[in-house]
Amino acid sequence: MRVGILGPLRVAGSEVGGARVRALLVRLALDPGRVVTADRLIEDLWPDDAPAHPMAALQSLVSRARRQASGLISSHPAGYVLAVPPGEVDAWAFERLVLDGDVRAGLALWRGPALADAAGLPFAAGPAARLEELRLTALATRIAADLDQTPNGHGSHGQSSDGHSPGGLGLGAGHSVAGVVAELEGLVAVHPLREPFHALLVRALVAQGRRAEALALFERIRTALATELGADPGPELRRAHLEALRDAEPEAPRSNLPARLTSFVGRAEDVERVGTALAGARLVTLVGPGGAGKTRLAVEVAAGLAVRDGVWLVELASAASVRAAVEGVLKATDLVAALRGTAPLIVLDNCEHVIEEAARVARWLLSEVAGLRILATSREPLDVPGERLHQVLPLPAGPAGELFADRAAAARPDLVVTRAEAERICRELDGIPLAIELAAARLRTMPMSVLVEQLGDRLAFRGGRTSEPRHRTLRAVIDWSWNLLSERERELLRGLTVFSGGATYEAVSRVCGGDLDLLSSLVDKSLIAVSGDRYTMLETIRQYAAADLPELCREHARYYTGLAETADPHLRTGAQLEWLAVLDAERDNLDAALRRTDDPLRLILPRFWPWIVRGQWREMGEQAAAVLARVGEGGTAPPGQGVGRRGREVAYGLCVALTGGGVSRALRESDHPAALNAYMLGSGLAPPGEVVELAERALARLRDHPDGWTRSAALLAAGVSRFEYGAVAGAEDLLEPALAGFRETGDRWGQWTALYWLSLVAENRGDFAAAVALGEEPERLAAELSGLETPLGPMTFLLRLGQLKGRAGDRAGAARALDRAWAAAVRSRDQDMIARVLHARAELARRGGDPGEAARLLERAMALGVETTAQFGALLRVELARVSLEPVGPLRGALELMAGCSDRTVRASVLEGVAEHLAPLPAAELLGAARALRGIGVSADPHVNGLVDRCARALGAGACHAALSRGATITDPEKHALERLPAAGGG
Repeated sequence: MRVGILGPLRVAGSEVGGARVRALLVRLALDPGRVVTADRLIEDLWPDDAPAHPMAALQSLVSRARRQASGLISSHPAGYVLAVPPGEVDAWAFERLVLDGDVRAGLALWRGPALADAAGLPFAAGPAARLEELRLTALATRIAADLDQTPNGHGSHGQSSDGHSPGGLGLGAGHSVAGVVAELEGLVAVHPLREPFHALLVRALVAQGRRAEALALFERIRTALATELGADPGPELRRAHLEALRDAEPEAPRSNLPARLTSFVGRAEDVERVGTALAGARLVTLVGPGGAGKTRLAVEVAAGLAVRDGVWLVELASAASVRAAVEGVLKATDLVAALRGTAPLIVLDNCEHVIEEAARVARWLLSEVAGLRILATSREPLDVPGERLHQVLPLPAGPAGELFADRAAAARPDLVVTRAEAERICRELDGIPLAIELAAARLRTMPMSVLVEQLGDRLAFRGGRTSEPRHRTLRAVIDWSWNLLSERERELLRGLTVFSGGATYEAVSRVCGGDLDLLSSLVDKSLIAVSGDRYTMLETIRQYAAADLPELCREHARYYTGLAETADPHLRTGAQLEWLAVLDAERDNLDAALRRTDDPLRLILPRFWPWIVRGQWREMGEQAAAVLARVGEGGTAPPGQGVGRRGREVAYGLCVALTGGGVSRALRESDHPAALNAYMLGSGLAPPGEVVELAERALARLRDHPDGWTRSAALLAAGVSRFEYGAVAGAEDLLEPALAGFRETGDRWGQWTALYWLSLVAENRGDFAAAVALGEEPERLAAELSGLETPLGPMTFLLRLGQLKGRAGDRAGAARALDRAWAAAVRSRDQDMIARVLHARAELARRGGDPGEAARLLERAMALGVETTAQFGALLRVELARVSLEPVGPLRGALELMAGCSDRTVRASVLEGVAEHLAPLPAAELLGAARALRGIGVSADPHVNGLVDRCARALGAGACHAALSRGATITDPEKHALERLPAAGGG
């Protein structure tokens, strides 16, 4: 609140001094937002002794107030205005809250006597008295509710100060009867003739078991009323007296709720939330799509409440008149007379087809009967003041699977349904409880495998003989909603089925032309939903409403082609994450557009780069194959807008390359990001030698390209190909400027990739500390792009970080990194990554002095049988040889795997590993060959240098140097090692 007058004056953010200034603000706050004339203010502020120059005095007073509370008072030709909305003045907010039934929130605004800073001024007397009276009435209402919610107070039948019941839902708010009694005793002492407080105190004393004191209190107030006012007790006090005279137990609550026939599964949280909502609001409406279980939830909630005057279920599904239906259930023609003075709960079920009358009747009864509460179910809100909505959503996977398993067991007790099977079926059925129950019932007559095949025809699933006609099938459920739509709403709902995974308002308006009012109406009717900034639709409703809409499908494809092309250049800037999020949200729509478009080459071209950034190689290959199947040999697609012949040639060339057809001339000459990437990571699109040649040519052609990102990408491609497939030397000189360029453009993918390969370069030199530093830096970038758990990408980051830290001597840090890599690999169920982490953990165990544990981990890794690359298989065997009593076999296997391998750094690692087990002379020769493969002189790796020192001590420095030099000239070092390996024996 900006201005508070329920107590001493309070102005948010200001300290207001001076009695007259404070009185001025209090007077203006009585009419916020309205002009109070100067004459009125003068008369109210100086009622007895007006100043000699009243207008000047008022202006001076206003100036002082403005200095102390800036921006609060506005001038008007006739006077002054408190420039705040009424809702920002606590007195006005209090009255509104009380009127809406939220007396607790209203009473919380009071801080002392109303208009305290204007006490003694005539203008304040009337408003202060009125506010105080309203406060006392609200206080009585609140105390009555507290009393009803106490464990011992729910059976009482007192009324609030207006003669109506304050509400009787025993919701267990934890109020203490003793606390209520103490509060009322204080109020009775201050207000000795106020009947509502005495009536409530009588009720409270009875609830506390102090019936004699309650009767004595009634006699005292009756005597006081007769002596001082010459009046008899009113109906509220007399009713409390009668309750105190009762000896019998309170009668059981009345109800027409149906008894349970099946267990209630999966909605415990909803039951709690709806019960809480009913404690604070008098009208709660459960809204949601057909079949979501609104009726069952409403009955379950109502059955669990202790309601003083009964719970009445009014079925409206077949009703022509809401009022007549309520009268029929309550057996009364004058509903207000029948309900007044009571506190029942009425459940209005299935309001949607009589929504207008249901809203009118609910508002009328709630206005006339203060103790009444209504729980409604509808596919759209009643839109009545004070209504609180509770969305009844489809069940999440766990509870949905539990429901299916429960109903399946009832249909076929001998059938075993696994949790995975149940959750899969429930996902297909959108988690709609009715659909789940109908599907489970079919298991009585068919195997699980047949049911899964039938899920595509879910709309025909039938219920039991006693099901209501509108719940016999899913189609009937949606028919019920469909028949309530206007033709324009039906047309828009059909149009929305062209989207997959939801759509933004812009997309809907562009593709379907639907206006916001129509969309809002469909949301209100629970046929679509709003999730974030997207409109979504259940697959069940999509299947029902889907129609052959070729023009809308074409418009949909045009829109999402334009979106992909718009996003493309931003994906290589600092706005990369924002646009990746857009494309992630639209993934299903982009896939659907690619299937529908007449120009698939145009749309797939801007999609290549986000696939690469996200590491989605498998999906990219599958989509490329699908596009090739459509466009045929040569890639002759119909001409379109936005991408010319060259762009189509690049798109076609990428599709061919990704499906094993080699690198086309168009790709060789293109500066498209995906074309550059086609060979920069050695992704198998071309032979290793050709990869280096292509990357070097691209660098020569693009080194001076006007676009900074393209220059950086060319440097990166050449640096990666040199390191991976070339002579290794010189890679760092290209990768460092590439990194600088990517940092300048803001591209996280480029930074992460350049840092990753620079870390590999440092590792190749044996500088593990530098490799760790370079490896740790891109963690945030990798996580932002695709998470650290993505295989063949950032997940490798966690694995490498653990290995590098172990080699750098940080065993604790290595263990932590490998623990994270292990958890990620297990979650992803990627057997290759699991094997790689086992290998890394084995290396760490060996370095920590536990060869036995290392051997066990390596045996587990090899038992998985997932050596997806020759490099990994060779490294696995080298590590096994280090902890084996018979190392020759694993070393031979490692060398054989490396025959013909183009990965120079892994070949070097294997040769160094073999050298550990050879005599000094052949060991030195292999170490020299490894240096040549790495493209370095002296290694910084302490382990490798230790091997060189061992050879030097045994051979002499000169002979060792000669052997190292001779090894650098060996053309087939793996063959050379194999020829010498048997002589090593056990090593």
